[in-house]
Amino acid sequence: MAYKLLWQDVFNQDGKPDESIWVYETGGHGFGNGEAQYYTDRLENAFVKDGILNIVAYKEDYQKNHYTSAKLTTYGKKSILFGRVEVSAKLPLGHGTWPAIWLLSDAFKAGTSWPLCGEIDLMEHVGHHPGFVHFSLHSKSYNHLNHLQPTHIVEDMNLTEGFHEYAFEWDETELRFFIDQKHHVTFHKGDEHRLTDIGGWPFHQPFYLILNLALGGWWGGKIDDSIFPVTMQFKYVKVYERIG
Repeated sequence: MAYKLLWQDVFNQDGKPDESIWVYETGGHGFGNGEAQYYTDRLENAFVKDGILNIVAYKEDYQKNHYTSAKLTTYGKKSILFGRVEVSAKLPLGHGTWPAIWLLSDAFKAGTSWPLCGEIDLMEHVGHHPGFVHFSLHSKSYNHLNHLQPTHIVEDMNLTEGFHEYAFEWDETELRFFIDQKHHVTFHKGDEHRLTDIGGWPFHQPFYLILNLALGGWWGGKIDDSIFPVTMQFKYVKVYERIG
């Protein structure tokens, strides 16, 4: 498969993230996971400096929550349908951190409920289980609520140090996941999970990218207040289209 660069952000302009690509998603209602943070649109929580995008979480009282962080999405700016996505990221460490690089279909914002809309998890990591990176898919029929989601875990303590590239390739029948150009798993339409229709394979429509640092919740667990402020960093986001 051959690919051509469609768009990228290499974070070469200090200050607020590029508004032609990124939207701040705000709120502090737990996001269905019991998360503890309030996602703000403040520069303190998400900013670019010296070629790095920083998402910073703080312990502070804000809008009835006791922590703040940021969640950036490309919704309404950049949709993705098939191709290759590469994200260079440095994971935050500490109990209670729950960073993620993931995608939801545009249909979610149009009113299609989760998990019918579909979710692609390019990278999830929880601080109480350092070095374990998760790739997953969620759909109406196969999701974490029924413990049937296609998922794969990479155990590598090197992933807790420095920047690493998380990538996936996506076509009509497969999603292939990579770390630092090494292939780790492929999820197939029609595989052992019988991902054959929209209930099991909603990955045929445009999705938007999400970068966020959540805190606590049902998976993030108890938060260690001594870690703050804690930062998730990004060197680049690159999205490619198929050319052959």
